[in-house]
Amino acid sequence: MIEAFRYEDEELVCEGVALRDLAASVGTPTYVYSRRAMCDRLREFQRAFTGQDALFCYALKANSNLAVIRALANEGAGADTVSMGEIKRALAAGVPPQKIVFAGIAKTDEEIAFALGAGILQLNAESVPELERVSAIASASGHTAPVALRVNPDVEAGTHEKISTGRRHDKFGVAHDEVPAILDHARTLPGIALVGLHMHIGSQITDTAPFEQAYGRGIALFRAMREAGHRLERLDLGGGFGVRYRNEQSFDATAFAALVARLTEGLDCRLLFEPGRALVAEAGVLLSSVIYRKVTRDRQFLVLDAGMNTLIRPAMYDAFHEVVPVRRTGEERLAVDVVGPICESSDVFGRGRLLPPLDAGDLVVLQSAGAYGAVMASDYNSRPGPAEVLVDEGRWAIVRPRRNAEEQFADERIPPWLAGLEKTSVG
Repeated sequence: MIEAFRYEDEELVCEGVALRDLAASVGTPTYVYSRRAMCDRLREFQRAFTGQDALFCYALKANSNLAVIRALANEGAGADTVSMGEIKRALAAGVPPQKIVFAGIAKTDEEIAFALGAGILQLNAESVPELERVSAIASASGHTAPVALRVNPDVEAGTHEKISTGRRHDKFGVAHDEVPAILDHARTLPGIALVGLHMHIGSQITDTAPFEQAYGRGIALFRAMREAGHRLERLDLGGGFGVRYRNEQSFDATAFAALVARLTEGLDCRLLFEPGRALVAEAGVLLSSVIYRKVTRDRQFLVLDAGMNTLIRPAMYDAFHEVVPVRRTGEERLAVDVVGPICESSDVFGRGRLLPPLDAGDLVVLQSAGAYGAVMASDYNSRPGPAEVLVDEGRWAIVRPRRNAEEQFADERIPPWLAGLEKTSVG
């Protein structure tokens, strides 16, 4: 468990705030984020790249809470966005437009026009049709679109199938060997300013070997395209830096920075990176209450008020999150299946987890839940959604309140022809 979350007098605290007190004040399930932890991790990357012209654009898809974005923006982070909504969130949180990157494979005309009007740093184009559409919209509106072409380097990142993005059969980017012809074509398009190349090979990568292979290929291409007369000034190397969920090795920012410095020696360009999970995953936990302990002939279940509607990663990716009690005791540990309340067999956080005897009302946390947690939560089963709390050196604030059932359906409408319908009997 990272330093921001630790036991004091056998009670789990975050930056001096007892999680038991948060549960009493806010209820559960609640996501709890440590501002210090996420900002310390960003500063670790920034220090590692001292002497290199590098901008870290936080990937909002990991956790798009305005307070999280603002905390990182206050430390100099930009924003990596994949929709108009995320661009609007970044701007609302105070990220300067000249630090915002717009990626994603399905930008609509409205989104492209909005991004250009906002004056963002660059659009990462994924295909020839997208380049041509950006050109048409930019020309019609009198803008010049700063574009980086996303390259698919055909590199296996060695991570989960559903979060790999840099192989030739993945839907992202253009084939490495097609780039010269595409850049030549792009140079003829009005309203387009080719500013760089972009690549991103996947997520939760803990070994630098895939980065070295992909970056080596991309940087060689970058040099060749410059020699061919393309005035490229930025190299966007994406993100994907792994975090600890179980026993993974911590990602070494210093070693990574040294690798990048070696590969880009003499390149003289600005480097962009798009960390998301790496900054916020270990900075957050999901605080949950035990509803009851269920004992059957074959096993024991610990049923929580958090479920796959609150944290979907275990159900979607078979992801591992350590479960620990808020109050630590020396009691003998029991093997229990930790499950949620959703009416789905996949609503399981872990099988055979070793925990002290816990019962109704006891509190637990699921660790490393700051990324792809609250941002992927849903109203499934119409259960109250999770609250979100930011802790900052002994202070805390609710940064997103819990949504009860009435709030969840407040924007739904019954058509007029149903509103007055009365049930009639048949027979």
